[in-house]
Amino acid sequence: MPAARTETRPTSNLHAAWARFWQRVSEGQQVNQLWSQLQKDARSSYRLYSAELEDREAGQTRLQHIWTVTRTLFWAILEKLTPVRRVLLLLGMILVVFPAGGFTYTNRAGHVEVFSLDLHVWGALLIFIVLLLELADRVVMKRDLEIAKDIQGWLLPGAPLQIPGYEIAYATRPANTVAGDYYDVILRPGATASEGRILFVVADVAGKSIPAAMLMATFQASLRTLCDTRTALEDILTSLNRYVSGNSQGGARFTTAFLAELDPATGDIRYVNAGHNAPMLKRASGAQERLEIGGIPLGILPDAAYLAGTTRLGNGDWLVVFTDGVVEALNSYGDEYGEARLNGVFDGVLSIAPAEMLRRLLASLDAFAANTPQHDDMTCLLLKRKAA
Repeated sequence: MPAARTETRPTSNLHAAWARFWQRVSEGQQVNQLWSQLQKDARSSYRLYSAELEDREAGQTRLQHIWTVTRTLFWAILEKLTPVRRVLLLLGMILVVFPAGGFTYTNRAGHVEVFSLDLHVWGALLIFIVLLLELADRVVMKRDLEIAKDIQGWLLPGAPLQIPGYEIAYATRPANTVAGDYYDVILRPGATASEGRILFVVADVAGKSIPAAMLMATFQASLRTLCDTRTALEDILTSLNRYVSGNSQGGARFTTAFLAELDPATGDIRYVNAGHNAPMLKRASGAQERLEIGGIPLGILPDAAYLAGTTRLGNGDWLVVFTDGVVEALNSYGDEYGEARLNGVFDGVLSIAPAEMLRRLLASLDAFAANTPQHDDMTCLLLKRKAA
């Protein structure tokens, strides 16, 4: 008598269908990755809603402080909704906590009818409707932000420029979908990569997201226009400052910038630092210089003057330019990444390529911040003159 066969096809199909469903929902992320993302999102959301929280007042009991915090958070969340959604959410919350009930009545035949009314279902439905409306807004906004991100990507350089005798690497990480940081590598008029001058730019518009990104785009357009002329570096900064001052909301939207013009044949650098984090010039010998000469950030004083400094990039030397989002990155204890850790990434490994150095730097930042949400845009540009 033949042995009975076990039918496994339905179970196999169900397993495959579930695997496809989970892959689509999780985008292939592991459970620990999803948990890490949840922690980061929760901290980011709390930071958004808790911006209006104040420290515990003198003489206030712990219970009173908890009530104050709860009330402030409640209104912070509620006021971010439109009026009609606030009403729907409040009504839904009331119905969810309202006890289930009902009523009885006698029909024409004399029978007692019991009509139960479960308000919890209707409350949950109203909250679900508010969720759907907010989700629709988020989808539309995300689509627009993705378009803005693509446009911003067009404004930034693609593959690093090939300069004989030099290596370049750069990267930016926006705190949100779009960023206020800007970096660029620009050939000056009549120059070639082998014999002309090349301009390296890193700038940081105050703030982040859409407002900063829009100002960054105008900054890029103005700078590119000025670089098409033979204007001296300090005069470029003076002209940029006048333009930015007219669009900085009285200095509130200022821009820090570092511009360095390199002569590839000699390694000579002429630079202007407009209130930016002082870049590091790391010598192959182990010595280090800071490039600080320049002036105040752009957009604060329309008539501000800027000075140019000079230095030379020798064989095996590095130029490290970064925005404040790198050194001010925070971990869960509120500690800053700091320049000491940034220097530590470079210690003893100056012989490697900039691309590998940049990978190590980003890995160091990730390990330091862990699940702490990024609060500012991060940008870093590395230039190395190859050893002879």
